[in-house]
Amino acid sequence: MFDIAGPAMIANLTTPLIGIVSTTAIGRLGEAAMLGGVAMASVIFDCLFWLFAFLRASTLAFTAQSLGAGERDEILMVLIRGLALAAVIGLGLIVLQVPLAAIIFDIMGGSDAVLGAARIYFVVRIWSAPLALANYVLLGWLVGLARARLALGVQVAINLINMAATILLVQVWEAGIAGAAIAAVIAEAVGVVIGLVLARQLASTASGLSLPSLLDRAKLMHMMAVNRDIMIRTAAMIVAFLFFTSQGARAGDTTLAANAVLNNFLLVAAFFLDGLANAAEQLCGHAYGARNRDAFAGATRLVLAWGFGFALAVAVIFVLFGPVLIDVMTSSDAVRSAARDYLPYVVASPLLSVFAFAFDGVYIGATWARDMRNLMIAALIVFFGTWLALRGFGNTGLWIAMLSFYAARGGFQAARYPALLRVSFGKSPAGSTP
Repeated sequence: MFDIAGPAMIANLTTPLIGIVSTTAIGRLGEAAMLGGVAMASVIFDCLFWLFAFLRASTLAFTAQSLGAGERDEILMVLIRGLALAAVIGLGLIVLQVPLAAIIFDIMGGSDAVLGAARIYFVVRIWSAPLALANYVLLGWLVGLARARLALGVQVAINLINMAATILLVQVWEAGIAGAAIAAVIAEAVGVVIGLVLARQLASTASGLSLPSLLDRAKLMHMMAVNRDIMIRTAAMIVAFLFFTSQGARAGDTTLAANAVLNNFLLVAAFFLDGLANAAEQLCGHAYGARNRDAFAGATRLVLAWGFGFALAVAVIFVLFGPVLIDVMTSSDAVRSAARDYLPYVVASPLLSVFAFAFDGVYIGATWARDMRNLMIAALIVFFGTWLALRGFGNTGLWIAMLSFYAARGGFQAARYPALLRVSFGKSPAGSTP
């Protein structure tokens, strides 16, 4: 498990460095509008690409299942189908960039200077769309093969090249905000090249490309259905997080800043828990493909147990060092005070979200995408229902709604899990534990 989860955690921890370097490089130019523009555009691409993260999840699951079933040729077909879909979606985003930008920037708002800088970044970085989505596929494929260390190497290479190119283009060659966007395109391109080289080596045992197998109607329809359901599930999650951010902004600058500071705590917890979810995706996918109920149930128990252990450790760290970290991240006394007021909710968040992360990995590994979609929508309804009931309590009600969202996601999936296990593997033998 840790051969997969460990590299995933490290890769997760390196990703925020890109934002830090980009912010520093642009920030040192001394123009607030440029800094605001790159910050806005970065959030746009984070959400835009996150919407298509199903490419990574489904590729990982189908690869792990094919590996478990011993279908070596199908492993290559999964990669090619994923790359083809990534290319179609990426090129579609490029073709639609003008109306897409108009809609996005109209929703985001901002000053003319900030929007102008953000548009420059957008029109350059949008060309990385096919490359970024291809990297989702390649990284998912590598993890699906239980080659998480190779996936880590590719991810770290992308991040390091991005940072180095940003410093060179922005600070040395004075390319401004366009330089930061070009750096992202270069990094994604290098990542695709590295990934394809690795894929060629790892797929050398396959018989070769078979067009009938590649275009198998049943497998194509199953892939599209799984991708559709994961995309809807991801969109529902994005709605919850964007609503949380927008409501924090409506509560005033101090509350917005306090929530932004505390969001960094949530990201730290997510780094560890998401790494374990990666392990669940591969282990459960492999066991599902091999039709091994005991291995599947054992992987589920293992990930849940370690997930709760990590969640408890993170919560203790937040209790012990939370106030100090808040002081480090902001010098405003008002923001510090507000962040401390809501720190208990952040402490509780990893303990309430651990089932959500772990079962996300289990459900993706088994491609229980339809149930995953439906349960996420149900959790979103709980989120909005809780917020409506507690909206009179302001930001406190908002935090409670977010915690209820975490708890509902994991709780619904845990409740549904035994039935799905029976449907997928049949009734458990006498004396065994699901």
